[in-house]
Amino acid sequence: MMKFMDLLSSIPAFVLAVVLISASPGPAMALILRRAALRGFSGAVPTVLGLEAGLYLWALLAAAGLAALVAASEVAFLVLRVVGAGFLLYLGIRAWRSAWSSRGATGAAEEVETGKPASGSAPAWWKAFGEGALVMLANPKAAAFMIAFYPQFVPADRPLFATTALLAALQVAIEIVLYLALAAAVGRAGAWFRRPVIRRRLDAVSGTVLVALSLRVATESR
Repeated sequence: MMKFMDLLSSIPAFVLAVVLISASPGPAMALILRRAALRGFSGAVPTVLGLEAGLYLWALLAAAGLAALVAASEVAFLVLRVVGAGFLLYLGIRAWRSAWSSRGATGAAEEVETGKPASGSAPAWWKAFGEGALVMLANPKAAAFMIAFYPQFVPADRPLFATTALLAALQVAIEIVLYLALAAAVGRAGAWFRRPVIRRRLDAVSGTVLVALSLRVATESR
């Protein structure tokens, strides 16, 4: 009983930390904002779920000790950093291409973005989910963060893996609620964001942000 009470006493601090971390700008936030602006709330859902699936997997890997191996390995850390930076760069360049293509035709940006399955189709859903998961899993800082973050809230006499899995599930639930609320708020103005001129500017700005984030990931040290 005391073990459980110790865990419960750490929950308020854990929830506050998760909320503050979730609100900080980064690749996840940039991806969600762009997706919600251009695809609306329903279009942002798979991106959010993909990001959180990647986060939960990192948490389980941290609990199993595998994330520590990744963070300690120079080669693994470098590979993840290159993959993560490369993927963010790809997303940024794709946004720039969408902005450039839309100068000539109103519908061109949509075709570049989706590659033409409709945004509500199963392939498009899974593509957005996969993008979110890959952005999270290819971020070496996520491994280092999980190793440092969760042990602070796991009582010494609690099973590490089970407790980390429980706390990670709570973090995922909190972030899904927060990110979907953000997506809903942005999605309400979706018609305005999808006006050709506004969309072109949004693509240009979001592309620049994603490219800048890719450079930050590529140059970050441990």
